[in-house]
Amino acid sequence: MSDAELVLRSTRVITPEGTRAATVTVSGGKITAVLPYDAEVPATARLEDVGDHVLLPGLVDTHVHVNDPGRTEWEGFWTATRAAAAGGITTLIDMPLNSLPPTTTVEHLRIKQDVARDKAHIDVGFWGGALPDNVKDLRPLHDAGVFGFKCFLSPSGVDEFPHLDQDQLAQSMAEISGFDGLLIVHAEDPHHLAGAPQNGGPKYADFLASRPRDAEDTAIANLIAQARRLNARVHVLHLSSSDALPLIRAARAEGVRLTVETCPHYLAFTAEEVPDGASEFKCCPPIRESANQDLLWEALADGTIDCVVTDHSPSTADLKTDDFATAWGGIAGLQVSLPAVWTEARKRGHTLEDVVRWMSARTAELAGLSHKGAIEAGRDADFAVLAPDETFTVDPAGLQHRNRVTAYAGRTLYGVVKSTWLRGERIVADGEFTEPKGTLLSRTH
Repeated sequence: MSDAELVLRSTRVITPEGTRAATVTVSGGKITAVLPYDAEVPATARLEDVGDHVLLPGLVDTHVHVNDPGRTEWEGFWTATRAAAAGGITTLIDMPLNSLPPTTTVEHLRIKQDVARDKAHIDVGFWGGALPDNVKDLRPLHDAGVFGFKCFLSPSGVDEFPHLDQDQLAQSMAEISGFDGLLIVHAEDPHHLAGAPQNGGPKYADFLASRPRDAEDTAIANLIAQARRLNARVHVLHLSSSDALPLIRAARAEGVRLTVETCPHYLAFTAEEVPDGASEFKCCPPIRESANQDLLWEALADGTIDCVVTDHSPSTADLKTDDFATAWGGIAGLQVSLPAVWTEARKRGHTLEDVVRWMSARTAELAGLSHKGAIEAGRDADFAVLAPDETFTVDPAGLQHRNRVTAYAGRTLYGVVKSTWLRGERIVADGEFTEPKGTLLSRTH
């Protein structure tokens, strides 16, 4: 401890072994030790005593649409990473679509990295995209450091990122499994979507009927079959249909290399409470009924669902019309994801340790970020300081993302993030931000 530059102390530190009073030492941006609470602090170290606030590892959000460059009027690296930092997120991985160009070649990856480099308040990595015509680009992107590859099995909503049919899925999956890469999948079956009633207008019930559960269930069943055949690593994005859970459990029991995420909005909101015309609640797949939500929570508790990520996908306010059929589908919740999940988790008897597992440890593991996701020696000194029993009401004016439209507006949540730390430096405290200190991350280092 004699070489420690920084010492953080709390009566509640969440570590892989549980929550305890502890003193955490930091040097060179890394955690060097987790010591007893009353450990002596060397005179050369700066002590930050956060009292009874909880010290938890910075969250790792592996599903964020930053949209930069190309649709920067929707979002951008400066604003998205500020919102993340304000919410206790210290690492995000950017999705390959909604930016122009999409991250589907090494050249496009370099363009995005150049835009992000000086604007990132937190650490940022990148997913690549798998399209019908870019199989030849997948290995070069992997070698260039993307964390895996996203594909859609139904139309993505933007023309420059077309979906894969089953033959194209098999082709991309075979290529990616050849270098043991990770394929992450928006799993909705286009045939089931096409067969569902497509009634436009403001009624949420009509929108829900247009994105039925069986579209997810069929797509996931097909994905499992392909992954089983190729022994590929696959990850189901933003699961909303609880009907798919038995398929997922059975596949994992037989050894299919399958992981699954869900999102705060599926855990915090129910279809029954979405007002007609309120397209700030529109996302695909959609927010479903209360009974479905209960089963998602059970699947989180038993480990069937691995992790919780935001799928932060904002747009300009004018695209959020009151017609659910034509409004942009995406929920903006980056800054409030931790309190949104914690508010519901505590009602259901879960602990903050559970939330940290879902939103930090397992997301870091998914992306292979072995230096993130836990408070233990050798990891990056990324922290959030949380007052878990304090509440606040979400005011869009206080949000940092570019277009302050959010489904969480007016909602009272538990858990106030007091400060966020990146590699031993405090990057936000009580709403005050430093200049950007984030690093661009690569799968290879």
